[in-house]
Amino acid sequence: LVGVTHECDHPPAVAALPRVTRTLIPTDISSAAIDALVRERLKSRRALYTLDLPLLTSLRPDLLVTQALCDVCAVAEAEVQAAACLLPGGPRVLNLEPTTLEEVFAAVLQVGQATGREAQARVVVDGYRARVAQVAARSESLRAEERPRVAFLEWLDPLFCGGHWSPSLIEQAGGLDVLGSPGARSQEIAWERVLQAQPQVMILACCGFTAARTLEDLPLLQARPGWATLPCVQAGRVYVTDGNAYFSRPGPRLVESLELLAHALHPTLHPPPREGLAQQVGVDRGSCSGSAVVDRG
Repeated sequence: LVGVTHECDHPPAVAALPRVTRTLIPTDISSAAIDALVRERLKSRRALYTLDLPLLTSLRPDLLVTQALCDVCAVAEAEVQAAACLLPGGPRVLNLEPTTLEEVFAAVLQVGQATGREAQARVVVDGYRARVAQVAARSESLRAEERPRVAFLEWLDPLFCGGHWSPSLIEQAGGLDVLGSPGARSQEIAWERVLQAQPQVMILACCGFTAARTLEDLPLLQARPGWATLPCVQAGRVYVTDGNAYFSRPGPRLVESLELLAHALHPTLHPPPREGLAQQVGVDRGSCSGSAVVDRG
């Protein structure tokens, strides 16, 4: 591995590698402003990210791994393909578009095959699948009435429910996603849908945000009519987690996301995850109306 994107931060060793992309979206603006800027750039087909072609040229990669799953989250595939034509040696481009956890595992195997590490990749994937199976097996013991209705929100201004892998993770963790659909894209939703769903648990995992940044937007939810009457608020079961680290990216850490979710939904059935969940912090109902799942980082 000779270079990474500006978003890559795990495992920690990648922090020392050259960064071949940069974002054109300011990070110090409000969620509503970020959403408006992204919509405007997508509508006008202007780039959200840019490649450092001189740096890429100096690195002389044999393989470029990219994704076209989300236009908001990465350099456009067409730009990567065009760059590959200009780079010395004509590196291969591997595009990954997993929308489910199983497809994420398949993507790991694809990368293993492309890098001549297929056997190692299979060992890694087998380990991930074993961890997922352990969670799913414990959840199978739950009766239907023991599975809480879960509202998973990945953006708060405007509201977006989680899609792709998130609904399936919730099901395997022992819950029922009342907003998203497995494999489907995340979508903007009206607040009325949340009120109608009457979720017993709410997970806030804003795309690209840490838990601390998401907490800054929590007052936007608290100000909405009917917030205080939601079952999840009444029960103190509103959880905030690091969406950037655990839920936004179709990578191996989704296994940790599943373990985090499972413990949050059923703490006596599922043990704490190996990492990611340090503590559950009770928050005064008058301020944050619930609890926060706090990451070790």
